[in-house]
Amino acid sequence: MGTATRAAYGNILKTEIYKNPKVVVLEADLGAATKSNNFKTVAPERYFDMGISEQDLMGTAAGFAAAGRIPIASTFAVFATGRAFEIIRNSICYPNLNVKICATHAGLTVGEDGGTHQAIEDISLMRTLPNMTVINPADAKEAEEAVKAAVEYVGPVYIRLGRAAVDDIHGDDYKFQWGKGEVLRDGSDVAIIATGIMVGKALEAAETLAKEGIQATVVNIHTIKPLDEQLIIDVARKTGKVVTAEEATVMSGLGSAVAETLARNCPTKQAFVGIQDTFGESGSPADLLKKYGLTADDIVKAAKSL
Repeated sequence: MGTATRAAYGNILKTEIYKNPKVVVLEADLGAATKSNNFKTVAPERYFDMGISEQDLMGTAAGFAAAGRIPIASTFAVFATGRAFEIIRNSICYPNLNVKICATHAGLTVGEDGGTHQAIEDISLMRTLPNMTVINPADAKEAEEAVKAAVEYVGPVYIRLGRAAVDDIHGDDYKFQWGKGEVLRDGSDVAIIATGIMVGKALEAAETLAKEGIQATVVNIHTIKPLDEQLIIDVARKTGKVVTAEEATVMSGLGSAVAETLARNCPTKQAFVGIQDTFGESGSPADLLKKYGLTADDIVKAAKSL
């Protein structure tokens, strides 16, 4: 097991991001959990705890961006995207301000905190907003590189981060490519297109399928918006079958984005692995992923069903 993407976020704030004097970090009284308080240890004059007030958090971030700073706003994903949605829409995306939202504790793997704290709609919500970029890193290294790339990019960015540790997929030489998917394994029988923690499970599923003579292409889509449509079209044409996998609702998330692309360009059989129009519940991350059908075995079953 590797490192949680929220921990990687905190690490890169402390070791690299603070060096940019334009960067300010804002928090909603959850700095210890999101790891954004790592920034406070090296640049306390540019760290602001807004208290339990997510709307104020996003509004203040918009103000900093309008004044020429690069604000990074952090809180739990369910509060960042849910409670503050209207502020993000009208005060950040509508004027296209340079705000970075790094939201942690996304998905079912929040675990015992339960359904109220498990953001499963955040990808869908952020994907609908004009001007917003949506990034969902697969592991710690990708999270670090994504945060660095987001600070360099001009415009609103949403980065989805997790609470639980995830396996390492990328080495130290990994380079994040903005808006470009990543082929991790090549195969001709089915394409598994995954994002976030499901990328590791997609690779595990591909190993299982290979033992049964089914060769799977595995694609890591870290940037859900803008989507690497050409890569998706290419792997769909090559394999004729597509499985999407995400730790989020299947409604208007990665699976929907892929389906929309294929419907316009290359109609393809597709199976959707994700949360099926329901809320989560309290439990261990492993038990929740199993109950809600987000395991490597579930990806294997989906691939074989096509």
